[in-house]
Amino acid sequence: MAGKNNLITGITDLLVLAMLNKNDSYVYEITKTIEQASEGLLSISQNTIYTVTYKLEQENMISEYPKLVGRKRTRIYYHLEPAGKEYFNQLLWTYQNMTSGVHNILNSLQRGENDE
Repeated sequence: MAGKNNLITGITDLLVLAMLNKNDSYVYEITKTIEQASEGLLSISQNTIYTVTYKLEQENMISEYPKLVGRKRTRIYYHLEPAGKEYFNQLLWTYQNMTSGVHNILNSLQRGENDE
């Protein structure tokens, strides 16, 4: 099942970068946005998002900064760096081509079934 994990990791990277491409965000907000925007079809744990943000930060794709919320509470926000923007565009292109290719194959096979 290593292939499935690589696919999920790539999609998680893509989703995190896509959100940070719109605006800076923090882990809980990213997790909730994924769940809400996917209408509950995707649920990615905060631990998984933390793992992805840590990896992306180590690769200089994103950076973090603290932001005071309320009187005493600080949240860690993540910001997309130029290298992360480039990586996001590559992932998005790959994802779009992959999903289009799979869609074309499935449609072709389905048309083949209808010919019989």
